Amino acid sequence: MKNCIVCNKLIKGRSDKKFCAITCKNDYHKMNKKQKDTTVQQIDNILHNNHTILKLLTTSAKSKKIKIPKLILDRAGFNFGYFTGIYLNTKGKTYHYVYDFAWMKFSDQEVLIVKKD
Repeated sequence: MKNCIVCNKLIKGRSDKKFCAITCKNDYHKMNKKQKDTTVQQIDNILHNNHTILKLLTTSAKSKKIKIPKLILDRAGFNFGYFTGIYLNTKGKTYHYVYDFAWMKFSDQEVLIVKKD
């Protein structure tokens, strides 16, 4: 006999059962869904923060392309590890998308930001 993975009560019935009752099964799946939702929410918050930073930095720009020091993005809390897509242009340069913005490390000290339509 096995014990329930939620409440640790003895399980009666089939040998492959994991839960003693439907309430334990529901609680288990609800808990797992909540953990997944929390992870998705954390990533979504980072992406939205990155988007907000890019939007603020480009709002006053007259052009759709601007070069700014990487240090400014670092200080604003921009997370370079999170983006919504990647584009490799014909010159072999990699652009990272954050929704309707793209950024590319222009050098170790500068980043090119492009506002997409």
